Amino acid sequence: MLKIQNLSFSYAARQVLKNINLDVKKGETLALLGPNGSGKSTLLRAICGLLTCTHGSVSLDGHPLASMRPAERARWISVVPQNAILPPAFTAWETVLLGRTPHINFLGQVSAHDEDIARGALEKVDALCLAERFIGELSGGEQQRVLLARALAQAAPILLLDEPTTYLDLQHQMSLLNLVHRLAHEECLTVVIALHDLNLAARYADRIALLVSGQIKALGTARQVLRADVIAEAYSWPVQVIDHPFLDTPLILPDSLN
Repeated sequence: MLKIQNLSFSYAARQVLKNINLDVKKGETLALLGPNGSGKSTLLRAICGLLTCTHGSVSLDGHPLASMRPAERARWISVVPQNAILPPAFTAWETVLLGRTPHINFLGQVSAHDEDIARGALEKVDALCLAERFIGELSGGEQQRVLLARALAQAAPILLLDEPTTYLDLQHQMSLLNLVHRLAHEECLTVVIALHDLNLAARYADRIALLVSGQIKALGTARQVLRADVIAEAYSWPVQVIDHPFLDTPLILPDSLN
């Protein structure tokens, strides 16, 4: 579904991404890990076409992203961005309906079908109770759930999420990632999610790509990537990696340098 070939990107003279090669299949959740400034957010922006790459290409089911018009691209890719600025005077309902924009006719008429999809998206993220509230009245965590609902309402086969657990409490972190993982498998979504939490990535990602200084340093399953030596080198901090006591995943425990 999603193929990235020899992708590079620079801000002026500073190269941020260097020859990124990735294939992400339908039904797969790929987590992007890496220290601050490693290029995770930049890679997501390049995938969805917000950035024009200096080299390489992104294709969606064999169709080059660069040849698509914005409306066509929006039917392929939905995004939950980091630190999004939402219109405070909009209700949550109006905000989620914006996700239907690529599917609405040229007259801008919202159909009953569009409303059903928006309502279902709010229900999936446990935010239907927020529908009539103004965005400016919502907490950061509530806004994050509305953002995910807007992306789900878009009904695109590729879902990109940039630090979606920011501002969420433990319950809603787990609920959100459980939902995203389930949707990937049950609805064959292609999911790419940037995370900081190594243990969340180990638990919910089918594969992990570890970025360091704009390059992929490791790619594979959690057990293949989240090794003590690899993590310590990438994050410049020693860790211990043990078996999770009740999940078949590694558990990463930071060491103390003192």
